[in-house]
Amino acid sequence: MNRLAEKSLRTLEYFTVLDLLAAQTVSAHGRELALALRPINDREDAVLYLRQTTDAKNMMVKNGSPTLGGIRDITASLRRCEVGGALNMRELLEVASLLQASRLMQAYFAEQEEKTALTPIYHRLSGNRSLEESITTSILSEEEMADGASAELTSIRREMRRIGGRVRETLGRMISGERAKYLQEAIITQRNGRFVVPVKAEHRGDVPGLVHDTSGTGATIFVEPAQVVEINNQLKVLEGREQQEIERILHMLSAEVTQCAESLREDYEALCAFDFIFARAKLSFALNACEPQLVEDYHVNLQRARHPLLDQKKAVPIDIAIGDGYDTLVITGPNTGGKTVSIKTLGLLCLMAQSGLHIPASELSEVCIFENIYADIGDEQSIEQSLSTFSSHMKTIVGIMEKCARGDLVLFDELGAGTDPIEGAALAVSVIGYARQMGARVAATTHYSELKTFALTTDGVENASCEFDVGTLRPTYRLLTGIPGKSNAFAIAARLGLQPTILERAKEQISNENTRFEDVLAELEKERRQLERYKAEAERLRASAQSERDKAENLRDKTQDETDRILENARLKADRILKDARMAAETVFDELEDMKKQAQKSAADANLSAAKSALRGIITQTETELRGKARQKHTVDPASVKNLKPGDEVQLLNVSGVTATVLKAPDADGNVQVQAGIMKMMVRVEEVRPLKKKDSKPSPKQPTGGKRAARELRVEAAPSEVDVRGLCAEEAILEVDQFISSALMSKLPGVRIIHGKGTGTLRAAIQSHLKRNKFCKTVRNGVFGEGEMGVTVVEFR
Repeated sequence: MNRLAEKSLRTLEYFTVLDLLAAQTVSAHGRELALALRPINDREDAVLYLRQTTDAKNMMVKNGSPTLGGIRDITASLRRCEVGGALNMRELLEVASLLQASRLMQAYFAEQEEKTALTPIYHRLSGNRSLEESITTSILSEEEMADGASAELTSIRREMRRIGGRVRETLGRMISGERAKYLQEAIITQRNGRFVVPVKAEHRGDVPGLVHDTSGTGATIFVEPAQVVEINNQLKVLEGREQQEIERILHMLSAEVTQCAESLREDYEALCAFDFIFARAKLSFALNACEPQLVEDYHVNLQRARHPLLDQKKAVPIDIAIGDGYDTLVITGPNTGGKTVSIKTLGLLCLMAQSGLHIPASELSEVCIFENIYADIGDEQSIEQSLSTFSSHMKTIVGIMEKCARGDLVLFDELGAGTDPIEGAALAVSVIGYARQMGARVAATTHYSELKTFALTTDGVENASCEFDVGTLRPTYRLLTGIPGKSNAFAIAARLGLQPTILERAKEQISNENTRFEDVLAELEKERRQLERYKAEAERLRASAQSERDKAENLRDKTQDETDRILENARLKADRILKDARMAAETVFDELEDMKKQAQKSAADANLSAAKSALRGIITQTETELRGKARQKHTVDPASVKNLKPGDEVQLLNVSGVTATVLKAPDADGNVQVQAGIMKMMVRVEEVRPLKKKDSKPSPKQPTGGKRAARELRVEAAPSEVDVRGLCAEEAILEVDQFISSALMSKLPGVRIIHGKGTGTLRAAIQSHLKRNKFCKTVRNGVFGEGEMGVTVVEFR
């Protein structure tokens, strides 16, 4: 990148965006990567960067934010290990923290089934659970080695506690005995690592022993009584052995670190890369941005674009395009109307896309890879360098004219301003013409009518204007392509109260040709506003008609469902009646059987059999008729389902209203293949009813350009930690419960709760409450690198 292009990055505020990106990182090296980011000229690399940002954003939506706070720069420690040096406890804990971050990132990716652009970086992570546990179980903090780090250390410290107990017991008898009157205070303290008692200076001779220190006033002498000198000597020897054993353990752990130094370096680089990528995803969430379409030819089409440094809730989206049908865009309009912001938005969003960053615009926006982007924006006049406004602009323009070529984007703000209007306009036309001749794409803002005429009469040059509401004297900040703008100087002056006679004289100074041109512009603006009103009214009527149609379809569906429900209830009721009738008939038959046994004549038997047969026949006939009616098939008009295609959802009218998905379009015989659950079947096309799809089009109230703007995703990733410091126990527990619910819905594997150390009351209340939560698998204090006693770490089931 040449010096002029680097200067343009500063002009377009690219480095301010990098500061926003760096604020999203959690590691020092990740921040360095963010601040060192520059636009990429290779299309494949730019596509990869954008894909990484999108995949990271999708993972955050699905799994929440990854835990990357444990990344530590251990490169210097690894170099010292490799030359035979031993790491101290702080450095070893940093290694363990890095290994823990690597393990957590591996667990984060374990739930990701499909391959993404982040998968190659994930495969670089190796981790080392054994080394991590060796360090964390041996070292409690930066200054304390655990007793269980080795059997020898356990033995030494046990002996030290025993001997220390003897010393305190001996001195305890002394300070509570007859010599207590010689002491300044009845306490046992230490000086130079040896146990002493504070003796009054005037009674120095009454307490035999070694003097180790004197108070600042000289009134107190710290004496090691003779009775404990030998015991203290034994304690000193044990302290020496303890230090030797600690150093041996540190050397042993350092040797293990040396053995996996390369994998640790790879883990560090991969984690910093993840930090950088997920920072880009977080910035995308913050700006409500999305991935643009990267095209191969040199054209840009930004839809609903917003400048990333403006308040995203208040910024007015604009549609701006260049390179497709025209290579030059001339933007006119009043001051403070948004002309400069428009070209800055164009340049900055192109730079962001080339850097792998999502842009605050519609996902239908198209961006290309420019070789260089040059910008002459702002006033760089300098008294020290004897540069006026015009001279400073011209100095930059000269440099741009020397550098610009095919594949470049050139942005001019108020081109030709600061000098005689006639000469400035002629110079502006010539500069734009030369840049076009060199193959560059050009966007320029101006007030000159000559440039408006140039755009109207030159192929490949298009006018655009920033809309201004003369009634309120306020700009709307909307960019209108294809329509030249007006400065509205007379209208603004009249609105502010300038005398009419002065305005009339001013109008007389304008040539008839310019007057006619301004009148044409005014008429065009009037017709454009009228067309917009007609369009808005047509859109309102279309939306109203669609709403009424939706209501009618919903009413039809509800009516059909209610009819089906009534028929089903009638069938069930008929079945119950038949069942009751059959049971009653069987009862009658049993009674008739008893009567048969009492009957003596054969004629009676014949009559009995005939009666039974007749009754059974009537019941069977009734049941058949009712079931036949219940099995009557429901159908729809074949014309309403003639456009079925694979993927459409339908309701099976004769299978209890089951919803199914169309697998194949209807065949010549009128059969269609569908799938309901795991079952595939062929049904008649008139026995299915299409289900209405949800409309995902943008609201008609939203401003639209040449294409409909796609709905923007507004999803925030669930945080993996919550800070309840400063709250009372009851408030903290309520906050934690809400946080746990959000984490469970986001399927986070675990969370951190920051409550601070303090007296431990808040920690105890939170941990006691969480241990009764059936969704919490483990609840523990944090270790080094996690916040220790000031943090509770929760792992979910």
